[in-house]
Amino acid sequence: MITNPTRHTLIEDVQGMSIGVLFCAVGLHLLTTVGLITGQTAGIAVITSYLTGWAFGPVFFAINLPFYALAYLRLGRAFTVKSLISVTALSALTTWIPPRFVIAELDPLLGAVTFGTITGLGLLALFRHNGSLGGLGVVALLIQDSTGFRAGYVQLIADAVIFAVAAFLFPLTVVAWSLLGAVVLNLVITFNHRRDRYIAT
Repeated sequence: MITNPTRHTLIEDVQGMSIGVLFCAVGLHLLTTVGLITGQTAGIAVITSYLTGWAFGPVFFAINLPFYALAYLRLGRAFTVKSLISVTALSALTTWIPPRFVIAELDPLLGAVTFGTITGLGLLALFRHNGSLGGLGVVALLIQDSTGFRAGYVQLIADAVIFAVAAFLFPLTVVAWSLLGAVVLNLVITFNHRRDRYIAT
């Protein structure tokens, strides 16, 4: 047990958040390469992007805007600023990466599992440096900190609603593979994001 935790330094936050955002951006690239969807705010942005043809990055950035007020009021200025920086960086990277990381072929099963694993690790890095990708993740962290109900479980519930709606918009095979990726992602968070075990901020 850690008895004298120390806060992360600025350089530790920068490297941790940079790795987290990069992992999430690569994970989303794998996801969209095989035409799958996901949950949370990113899932809403992906679905909107597919249906409208708008780029994911700007849509994701816009959807997150209403959540910053909640983040600021309940989770503090540092968390809000870090989340805003992370969302902005992810929005830019998801536009920059695809033409520079062209995938000729990717099996949906591998794509879904790899997406869930990589993106889950990316989110863990952000959480451990007091950041997030905003949106429903902010709500999940707030519920975990105030009630003890795991953030991963909160996100699974939100995902269930999003995927229920997606079932009416996309082929069931797409929804099934996408659901697998979301489950893997949320299990990574559920089993590894424990503030009682990792308390440096």
